[in-house]
Amino acid sequence: MSRYLTEFIGTFFLVLTIGCTVMGGAPGVIPPLAIGAALMVMVFAGAHVSGAHYNPAVTVALYLRGRCPAGDVVPYWAAQFAGAGLGAWAAMCVLGKGVNVYAPGAAPHEAIGQVMLAEFLFTFALAYVVLNVATAKGTAGNMFYGLAIGMTVMAGAFAVGHISGGVFNPAVAVGISIMGLAAWSSLWIYLLSTISGAVLAALVFRVICHDDR
Repeated sequence: MSRYLTEFIGTFFLVLTIGCTVMGGAPGVIPPLAIGAALMVMVFAGAHVSGAHYNPAVTVALYLRGRCPAGDVVPYWAAQFAGAGLGAWAAMCVLGKGVNVYAPGAAPHEAIGQVMLAEFLFTFALAYVVLNVATAKGTAGNMFYGLAIGMTVMAGAFAVGHISGGVFNPAVAVGISIMGLAAWSSLWIYLLSTISGAVLAALVFRVICHDDR
């Protein structure tokens, strides 16, 4: 139970930070910095308990890597989605109901491919970094894993936030939909692209680190 509660808390604060900075109208550089920092500190706080996934796509990658038991996948997802939902609700309580400041589903049809590619690439990058800094033998016992993971999300938010919203996380996709920051009709875009990116990252890791079992 402690693992699932840790996943819930970490995802809650990640989505709460997203909601408060984006809905709060923070200047352009603030949301990526705050979101990356929130993820970093929650990874450092919870990694020793649950592995600090806070992301259903990362859970998939770690399952394929062999670092997440099959019996934990669905409970982890449940904790992550519940944390995202409550984090979105808390952000709306603090700041008021969300507005549709970004909704890829309302964009021209040809933009969907760009959104999916952006989300796929940076979810791949996130899962690839997690697998290498948090599970590889060559980096075992390092003290930088949380910083590396948080900065990957921050870099992705800076790079493609204006294209896709910089989600890289199915639970976050649900959270921003609850807050009105994305259209519910766009949820499938995030789910498909992020899970696909994580699966590819796990496969690439197995090829590159084929002797790391």
